[in-house]
Amino acid sequence: MNRFRQFMYGRYGLDTLSQYLVYLALILTLVGTITRFNILINLSYIPLVFSLYRMLSKNISKRTQENNKFMAVKSAYQHKFHQFKDKINGSKTYRYFNCPSCKQKIRIPKGKGKICITCPKCRTEFIKRT
Repeated sequence: MNRFRQFMYGRYGLDTLSQYLVYLALILTLVGTITRFNILINLSYIPLVFSLYRMLSKNISKRTQENNKFMAVKSAYQHKFHQFKDKINGSKTYRYFNCPSCKQKIRIPKGKGKICITCPKCRTEFIKRT
């Protein structure tokens, strides 16, 4: 164990991007095995090798920048997914409208009839049926 620690000293190690690359390699291998499509199995080596390269790299600043870019993209997609999920879950009790002037999304409870909606962002008033 002590030799492994000495070997890994000064190296980047495992981060989120490397984990996702390993998961991608496993998924490609499983799909390739199930479908007997050998090209997928061979393609699964690419993210696996790249992940190992990142883990063993001594250029820590470059690997950190790569991981930060990946986390920013991942965060943006997660945010869009959560917005979509919330919209689906709230579709039974809420209606969603866009402000005609600033395009801000506004959530209004269903069943209120025809109401005057004031945009919280630009204070534009418009009438809609809920």
